[in-house]
Amino acid sequence: MSDDNGNLLVGFIIGALVGATLGILFAPKSGRETREDIARNTDKLLVKAKDEYKKAAEKCTDAISGAESFKEYWEEDIEKPA
Repeated sequence: MSDDNGNLLVGFIIGALVGATLGILFAPKSGRETREDIARNTDKLLVKAKDEYKKAAEKCTDAISGAESFKEYWEEDIEKPA
């Protein structure tokens, strides 16, 4: 399931980048304005991608911490043979 979410996020980012780039390239603007728009949109997308990466990293850290806590609880709860 988490693989699907990661693939969805990557697909969304790539689709947004391609869509924004094509929209800008086909807009009736000068080359300088188009390049500035591409740079501005790329910067916005990069900031958003970094934010999403940080959120995903936090979730992974929380999941690992939870798994470690569960493992400790499980190991304490199991009676070991003598």
